[in-house]
Amino acid sequence: MADWNAGIYDELSTPQQSWGEAVVARLALEGGETVVDLGCGTGRLTERVLERLPRGRVVAVDYSPAMLEVARANLRSRFPGRVAFVRADAAAPPFGAAADVVFSTATFHWVLDHDALFRGVFAALRPGGRLVAQAGGGPNLARLLARAKALVESRPCARFFDGWREPWRFEEADETAARLAAAGFVDVETSTHPAPVTFATAAEYEDFLACVCVRHHIARLPIETQGPFVQALSAAAANDDPPFTLDYWRLNLSARKPRTRSTPCASSR
Repeated sequence: MADWNAGIYDELSTPQQSWGEAVVARLALEGGETVVDLGCGTGRLTERVLERLPRGRVVAVDYSPAMLEVARANLRSRFPGRVAFVRADAAAPPFGAAADVVFSTATFHWVLDHDALFRGVFAALRPGGRLVAQAGGGPNLARLLARAKALVESRPCARFFDGWREPWRFEEADETAARLAAAGFVDVETSTHPAPVTFATAAEYEDFLACVCVRHHIARLPIETQGPFVQALSAAAANDDPPFTLDYWRLNLSARKPRTRSTPCASSR
């Protein structure tokens, strides 16, 4: 799978930054904790967490080398000795009972196995440690993805999508709560809410689609058909009310690892 264009993502990710700022505001920190930012991206929200940890540190984790490269450039000189960078799969963070908090935004929906994800997060936390996160969930981008699916199945595009599998998983709040409990978490709280994003122009909408929402689609297409694919989605969005609006939904998660040793229930999934 092609890596992210981290530089362009850093410029375009204002919606993710805005949602993430709200998640940072939910973090109750004393200032000396060790926080794992799981899916740190380019480090814009990692910076906000570090500012609230004058005596603590952040382990910034991402699977994308390009994202980690930009995050290092953005953070290492500003927070010497207080931020480490680790390339790892979010479903298998390479720590054992090391974190006071696992923080994550706009990442969990890129992990297809949520049972493994929550088991990995549980293992990374110290007893009493907390998970505070947000990801895409519920009917996230349902309108856009239905339009993309129609294009994928159309005669000009279908031959490029043999074996296509959607690389995201948008879960509901109740299902996520059950998975967290099965992993061993307590004090579980989950919810979803709409978070639509409207772009001022077709060009801005198309740039965002190409970099974020349908980058996996266009990676399968010849160069000469990538632009028309995105432009077809944009033409449909021009007739929406309001036009050029992405139908985002966010899934909020919080949970705690028990302070005493416990054995998670085996997942039936």
